[in-house]
Amino acid sequence: MVTQSPKHPPKRRIALPDTDSDVAVAPQARTQKTLPPMMYQVVMINDDYTPMEFVVILIQEFFAKDLETATRIMLKIHLDGKGVCGVYSRDIAATKVDQVLDAASKAGHPLKCICEPVGS
Repeated sequence: MVTQSPKHPPKRRIALPDTDSDVAVAPQARTQKTLPPMMYQVVMINDDYTPMEFVVILIQEFFAKDLETATRIMLKIHLDGKGVCGVYSRDIAATKVDQVLDAASKAGHPLKCICEPVGS
């Protein structure tokens, strides 16, 4: 049985001006640009049962907002029906949603919180 060795593409050889030897140069690899991760916004939905003070506390605790900013976000939720509490990568946004829903459930409030891609 006759086997042939695989054929390799020829290597480019260049002569260096200071030496007499040739140097093999590997083909230049293409660099691929990576895109930044898609961002998600954590959105709280208004309801008629969850106290405003509780929402402010959640925003302060889970989104590291000061009292004034948390109150402003709570009023936006109350007046517009929903409000953005923060923008994060997908995993962090999902964790924040779980934390908010867990705290609301333990306190007996029907608060709704979702994460959605930025721009939706």
